[in-house]
Amino acid sequence: MAQYTIKKVFNFINFKDILNLIICVLVFPFAILAKIFIRDFWLVSEDENEARDNGYHFFKWVKENRPKQKIAYAINKKSVDYLKVKNLGKIISYGSISHWFWYIVADKNISSQKGGKPNAAVCYLFEVVLGFRKNNRVFLQHGITINKAEWLFYNNAKFRLFITATNDEHEYILNNFNYPTNNVKLCGFARFDNLIDNVVDDNLILVMPSWRNWLGRESKENKNQDFTESNYFKYWNSFLNSEKLDKLLKKHGKRILFYPHRNMQKFLSFFSTNSENVIIADWTKYDIQSLLKESKIMITDYSSVFFDFSYMKKAVLFYQFDEEEFRQKQYDKGYFDYKDTPLAKWSSNEEDLINNLDEILSTGCNFITDEQYHKIFPYHDKDNCYRIYTAIKEAK
Repeated sequence: MAQYTIKKVFNFINFKDILNLIICVLVFPFAILAKIFIRDFWLVSEDENEARDNGYHFFKWVKENRPKQKIAYAINKKSVDYLKVKNLGKIISYGSISHWFWYIVADKNISSQKGGKPNAAVCYLFEVVLGFRKNNRVFLQHGITINKAEWLFYNNAKFRLFITATNDEHEYILNNFNYPTNNVKLCGFARFDNLIDNVVDDNLILVMPSWRNWLGRESKENKNQDFTESNYFKYWNSFLNSEKLDKLLKKHGKRILFYPHRNMQKFLSFFSTNSENVIIADWTKYDIQSLLKESKIMITDYSSVFFDFSYMKKAVLFYQFDEEEFRQKQYDKGYFDYKDTPLAKWSSNEEDLINNLDEILSTGCNFITDEQYHKIFPYHDKDNCYRIYTAIKEAK
C-alpha cells in the first residue's frame, strides 16, 4: 500500500497549488466563523467541467425531493453542462475563492471524484497527510470499483462514506481497502435512478473504450510519444475501419457511435472511419447517460461503465487487445473476471469481436437470468439517491 509523506506531497505541488494553499489559509478563519451560523450545508461536485455523473444526479434529486436541505454544486462556469445545474439551485465556481469558502463551511463534501475539491493537492495534504480536517467526505464514485485501486485504500483516501453499487464490489472493498465497516455503504449509484423504463434505439451500438494513463501523460519517459503508434489507437481505429464491420452494420441496419473516455477525448481527431454507419463522438455534443439509455448493445474494453448497461439488462461485449500491458501499467486485476461473467462476452482480437457482435445481432440479445442478476445487483429501482441521502444523514 502506498504511504504518502509530507515530503512526497510537496514534491508534486506546483505554483498553482501554492497559490491555492495561500487562498485556503486566508479564507479559513472566515469560513470557520461562518460555520457557527451555517449548519448542515452540503457541497456536491464531480469533474470540474461536468454535471452528468453521480454528483449531478444526487444534487438534482436532493433539490427536487429534499428542498430544505442546504446544498450547492461546484462546476466550472464555462462548462457545457453549466446550464443543466444553473436553475436547480446554488452554484459555486469550481476552484474559486468561493469554492474554498464553501468547501470549509460544508458539513459534507460529496463527489463522484476522489479529487472533487478546490485543489486536489492542497486538500489531500490537509485531509489525509496532516489529518487537520474532520473527515466529512462522501465518495459517490465515478464507476464501480473492479480493480485493485490503491489510491482509494483507506490510508490513501480516508472517505467518511464510500458508496458501493454491487454485492461483489461491496465485499471486495470491505475486505481489501481497510475501511471501517460503517464507512462503506451499499446503496447503488445515484445515476442508476435514471436507468429505469428507457426507450431503446434498437439500431444503436455504443462503443466506449476506457482510458490509458500512460498515453498523453507528461513524463520524461513518454513525453514525445506519438499517439498513433500506440496499440490503443491502432486497434480501435482498425476496428472503426473494418470492412467486415461495415458490411455487418449494413446487413443489420445498425450504426456505431464511438465515444472514448473523457481522458482520451483529446485524441479524438486522430480517429477516422470510412463507414457512413460509424460516428466518432465528441463528448461535448453527447450526454453519456442518454447514450447508455438509448443504445441496444455496448462494446468496451475495461470501462466499468458497462455495469450501467448491465443494470438495464442489455448486452455487452468486451474487447481487450492489450490486457498484459494494461495490467502492468495501469490497474492490477481485482475480483472481477472479464472472461468469465454472465454479463458479457469477451474477445482479444478484432475478428472474434466482430463475430460476437454478428452472433448477437443475428440471434438476439441473451440476458442473464433474474437469479444471476440479483447476485450482482442488490437493487433495481429508483431509490438509489434516497438510500445515499439516508446514509449521509446518518453518518456522524
